[in-house]
Amino acid sequence: MTRLYLISPPHIEHPSIFADELRAALDGGDVAAFQLRLKDVPDEAIARAADTLRPICQQRGVALIMNDRPDLAVKLDCDGVHVGQDDMPCAEARRIVGPDRQIGVTCKASRHLAMEAAEAGADYVAFGAFFSSATKPVTTPADLEIVEWWSSLMEVPCVAIGGITVENCRPLIEAGADFLAVADGVWSYKDGPEAAVRAFNELFAAHGSSDGEP
Repeated sequence: MTRLYLISPPHIEHPSIFADELRAALDGGDVAAFQLRLKDVPDEAIARAADTLRPICQQRGVALIMNDRPDLAVKLDCDGVHVGQDDMPCAEARRIVGPDRQIGVTCKASRHLAMEAAEAGADYVAFGAFFSSATKPVTTPADLEIVEWWSSLMEVPCVAIGGITVENCRPLIEAGADFLAVADGVWSYKDGPEAAVRAFNELFAAHGSSDGEP
């Protein structure tokens, strides 16, 4: 069954205030992971955010994933790292984080990149963007076919990313995405983050039931 993969807003000015939003989101139901994705901020700010949010994730069994920085994933005791195509090769990230932390790799809309990442030992591959996004410009539009193809052939899980909301996510669930990575679709949801997570999980459960899954 599909699960939710939360991505932080691109800027968290006050981690203690955002912590309440994260708690609310996680109170909405099952969340597999939370990626700390802070852009153009000093390492000290990333560390403050990670130190504030890590206990919240740990208490709820949610994996804390660091974006881009394997070195900080280790230093800040995160559960894993997500690397893009412009960051570093998966094999190098694995050398830095060791065998026990998760590694996810951005593969955009490329079957070739995804297969390379899987062969290099990625724990999941990420495809997208599937929709226009408020947090990141869409440079590589992806279509449902790549999720259907991957999920029918490969054991390594796939994450769908890019502008995903409660309203538009159903085709990705039906295509077999293992995880939906969502940022603005949760933090800017009209009824708040908790309601957004609850709504996503209701959609996941409904699809699972229709497939005859437990």
